[in-house]
Parts: sequence; C-alpha cells; structure tokens
Amino acid sequence: MPQQGFSLVELLMGLAIGAIVLSLVSPAFATLTESNHRQQAAESLISGIRHARTLAITRNQSVVIHGINGDWSQGWRIILDISGKGPEDSSNPLLVESASDARTPIVGNWWVRSFVRFSNLGEPLLSEGTFQAGRLHICAAREPVSHLQVVLARSGRVRLSSEKAEQALCRKAKSVKAVNARAAL
Repeated sequence: MPQQGFSLVELLMGLAIGAIVLSLVSPAFATLTESNHRQQAAESLISGIRHARTLAITRNQSVVIHGINGDWSQGWRIILDISGKGPEDSSNPLLVESASDARTPIVGNWWVRSFVRFSNLGEPLLSEGTFQAGRLHICAAREPVSHLQVVLARSGRVRLSSEKAEQALCRKAKSVKAVNARAAL
C-alpha cells in the first residue's frame, strides 16, 4: 500500500530546517523594520516642520512646533505662539498634533533640542530674535548612531540628510530613556 503523508522523522526534519531559516532571517527583518520606523519618523517630522512654517506665513503670526513633553520621539505639536513663550505657555492654541510610539529616538542639537519657532515671515527665530537652525538626529534604537538627520537651515528650509555617523546626542537620548523606563517601573 502506498504511503500517504509524512513520517515523524520527515516532519521533525522539516521543522528543524524551518527553524534554522527563521533564525537566520529574523535579525535582517528586525533591521529592516527599524529602518522603516526611522524613515517614517523623519518624514513625519519634516512634514510637521514644513507645515508649521506654512502656517506661520499664512496666518502672519509666530508658530512653534515642539516635541511632546519636550521629547521629539513622542511626537510633535504645532501651536500658535501668541504670548511669545512657546510651549511653556499652555494658553497658546494647539493647531496640529502628531503623536508617535516613541520607538525611534529623536534628539536635536542645542538650537532645536525641544522646539522650532517660525516668525510670520517663515524664518526660524528664537524668542529674542536670533536665527534658529540645527539638526534633529534620528537615532538607532540599539546603538548611539544617527542614521538620518532633519536639517533646518537659517532660511527656514528643511531637508533630510542620510549620513550614518556615531552621534553623542544619540548616546544621551538612550541613557535618558533608560532612566525614564526605570522610573516608570
């Protein structure tokens, strides 16, 4: 009588081969997923900054885009800066908000660490009137490396740079998140 189906040995060999292939593919898949999260975070941030600049010009008023709770990784908010105090004044009206899952660390250098303010002419200016330009680094989740950078020019132009480099700001962001994770427990 002809055999129909698999023997137990054949089934176990098939499962073993499948497990080996899966163990080889899963790190590559995790890397690809993380790369996609970084790209999406960078595109969201760029579109938010461009939208804030457009709102400042069309409304002919100062507009601020800032990280939620001072952290760009959690997302961003665009507010109308009526008082001139930016995100410190809770009475400034909220225009747009985009929350994130905070899986992708995003840190800015000193000038754009927590907010960007656009004047009514679309120029990035600090409250005292000095120009504001800088880089927001989209960091790797497991190492202190900046893969993508959102670059804000003095003119208000924003662009995406993809220079992979070790970044001390990414190391700081990772240690701050670790401390916050322990505090949350």
